[in-house]
Amino acid sequence: MRYALVLALVASPALAGPQEAIENHILPNLTAFTEAAGALDDVAQANCEADALKGPYNAAFDAWMRIADIRLGPSEQGVLTISFWPDTKGHTQRTLKRLIEAEDPVVENQKDFAEISVAARGFFALERMLYDEDYSDYGEASYACALTRAMTHDLAQQAAALENAWREDFVPVILNPGVEGNTTYLDETEVVRAIYTQVMSSLEVTADTRLGRPLGEPTRPRPSRAEAWRSERSLANTMIVTQSAYDLAVELADWELPETAAAMEQVHAAAEKIEDPGFQNIDDLSSRFDLEILQQAIDGVENALEAELGVRLGIQPGFNSTDGD
Repeated sequence: MRYALVLALVASPALAGPQEAIENHILPNLTAFTEAAGALDDVAQANCEADALKGPYNAAFDAWMRIADIRLGPSEQGVLTISFWPDTKGHTQRTLKRLIEAEDPVVENQKDFAEISVAARGFFALERMLYDEDYSDYGEASYACALTRAMTHDLAQQAAALENAWREDFVPVILNPGVEGNTTYLDETEVVRAIYTQVMSSLEVTADTRLGRPLGEPTRPRPSRAEAWRSERSLANTMIVTQSAYDLAVELADWELPETAAAMEQVHAAAEKIEDPGFQNIDDLSSRFDLEILQQAIDGVENALEAELGVRLGIQPGFNSTDGD
């Protein structure tokens, strides 16, 4: 990634607000995710059918996307089992098919279920169960119902465990750099760099992967590669993570970011022109163009933050040797 940053510090960089970023953004959003995942599971245990779960599923997914691109501490590994995407080899479909055909008893024990393939856990496995016609037409007494309930309970447990790991284990580390025994962060500048990198890499992944994968090549769009296209969440996910990256940057800075704010307005303006929230119409040249404009607008936010936040912090992005620069 371009933001495998070679982060060079000037002599006296301005320090921003890592405590504000964590306490005002990351931790509240972790709590919101825990609550939304728990609400989804409560509904599933009462009524597992797909139509009953779509509302709370989307609410939980919204909450997740606000922290989905944070890859610090416990989130670095925790993300994979909550959000297994992109699934470039179709593991989710094959794993679900195998579980259902065999009526695998793993669904009867949550501890055992937590050890199965990541392809059958988290939001994208649930999306198949709720939105894919090959899976979603199940009843209360079916194995698919039991599988769906195991998934929602597993997701709720993961959300609670992730929040707890942040609050109990990681926050004392990241907010106390340089104390005896803290070998992860030696000083506050390292914490600032780490959070800044989360902001920039999120924007990069959104432009290059969330939008770049379905855009494909001009003569060969790949709409089925869009994130969460079955639930028509592709645009929502894009906008939530972009807004969240901006919000995190605002908390990190202790000064105004007018160019970045203006760039975000361009993102929202571009998004309003997207007609298909699942990006399934991009074989049409006009629709493809609209999505490319959104991609460019997100790049604009990244560039504005680099100038308004990164430069002022004394952080210089390095280049990836594989880019050929």
